[in-house]
Amino acid sequence: MASLRCIVCVLVMSLFNPISCLLNYDHSNSKPAYESQQKALFVFGASLFDPGNDQYLNLSVAAMNWPYGETFFRHPTGRFSDGRLVPDFIANFAKLPMLPPYLQSGPHVLTDGANFASAGSGVLVETRPGTLSFPKQLSYFKKATKLLEQQLGHVETKSLLKRSVYLINMGTNDYSTFYNTNPNATESHRQEFVATVIGNMTSVLQELYNLGGRKIAFQNVGPLGCRPADKQGYPQADGGCVEGLSALARLHNKALANILKNLESQKPGFKYSIFEYYDAIDDRVNNPSKYGFYNSTDACCGTGAYRGSNCGGKNGTETYELCSNPGDYVWFDGVHTTERLNLQLADLIWSGTPNVTGPYNVQQLFELD
Repeated sequence: MASLRCIVCVLVMSLFNPISCLLNYDHSNSKPAYESQQKALFVFGASLFDPGNDQYLNLSVAAMNWPYGETFFRHPTGRFSDGRLVPDFIANFAKLPMLPPYLQSGPHVLTDGANFASAGSGVLVETRPGTLSFPKQLSYFKKATKLLEQQLGHVETKSLLKRSVYLINMGTNDYSTFYNTNPNATESHRQEFVATVIGNMTSVLQELYNLGGRKIAFQNVGPLGCRPADKQGYPQADGGCVEGLSALARLHNKALANILKNLESQKPGFKYSIFEYYDAIDDRVNNPSKYGFYNSTDACCGTGAYRGSNCGGKNGTETYELCSNPGDYVWFDGVHTTERLNLQLADLIWSGTPNVTGPYNVQQLFELD
């Protein structure tokens, strides 16, 4: 069994350093490399889910500067938080290892899954050129399935993909970019843009289904206008949330729920989960003490009225303010949540009741045959 794991590792490493694969491979017999009926976790998304893929692109990544990563890793990893992200916790709950960035060189055990998320990315390719858009992430998933087929064969790979769970959070950057350039868009223009995003998202989901994906778990779009960066960027909101941004998120979430319900009725075996991220963040912003937080207005790290920008400083050289205890805060920087909140969110995704995460939660998706 151990040889199967090394085979897929060497295949992934063929462009890098296969000797490193052998040196880093765990030869312990405590767990077989691949078990029949094993279930993997495949992650697609933007900065809320990115474990550090963007550092391997030709981009300047703020999360590679201190104090990102300070709480858990003790050094920056490319994650936009003080510590772990939601997918890191979900993998742990599923008894899987923490998934590394897919673009990272080194051993990749694809039978456990992969994380393709890219900070700044959108459903639409044009949202943030240079990042891994949703279609680009799908193209990397296709490459991963080919490597799996070389390891497991076509039949077993299809079976693994059908058993696995696909965790997705996309759309935030599409709507932020749209609003920044069209703050006074008419209702019909906003509806048209949401339809474009949803249409492109549906195309990727249908292709994912054709490749074998059956169990889809979405974290929907949050109240974008309530993030410190947006309140700071739109001072006309007078300290409140930027309603135009949050309204776009609500339009998207309603359309997302409709398309997932339609796909379930049209695609045999298609099952899905939607985590009401919008409601979870909105409640914590308005009632922080209820969840053990002391500050839901300002970011822990950054500069400006709400510490809404420049956490870590540009290229790690500029000054910024940093709180003493990130766990007291909802927001670590202007748009990203703290590790403490990420754990709360992951708990809701994993085992939340249907009014929070439904019609299935992610634990139930993993348990489904």
